[in-house]
Amino acid sequence: MTNQAISTILARRSIRCFDAERPVDRKIVSLLLECACAAPSAGNRRPWHFIVVDERAVLDELSELHPYAGMLKTAPLAVVVCGETERGDKTLDWWEDDCSAAMENLLLAAEALSLGSVWLGVRHGADELEARIRAALGAPDSVAVLGIAAVGWPSETKDPHSGLDAGCLHVNKW
Repeated sequence: MTNQAISTILARRSIRCFDAERPVDRKIVSLLLECACAAPSAGNRRPWHFIVVDERAVLDELSELHPYAGMLKTAPLAVVVCGETERGDKTLDWWEDDCSAAMENLLLAAEALSLGSVWLGVRHGADELEARIRAALGAPDSVAVLGIAAVGWPSETKDPHSGLDAGCLHVNKW
């Protein structure tokens, strides 16, 4: 038994090769962001912020800053997912979970629209990666950078996922 949502989830793979000559239309970018904003959020605080990067010079700079972001040299688009860690006098303890859900929604939407994408972690990177990415993009110090989604029209294909990893399944107790 399958439906379109299940098929999209199982088909989503990390794509690292893109058609550098084919941009992602602004309407599609808006739809990706709308899907990201439909993610669940603790207390409906919606702490996410998105930096859309489609200028080649900035994409190339990010590819040089991040040790695993070589695919940004051909990706026509990156969406940097950031989060507020505080708002007013409140600490937003669940911002990382909320922004991760937004990132996953964005990746699934990309798959549903026949785009390829890959999540590049930033938050827990070495060598002050987060601070360097934040500085390169002019993001305020008060905002944390969770990760970067490289997005574009894929120039590689991968088989869908199938089956359950039995080693990760525990019933009732570990």
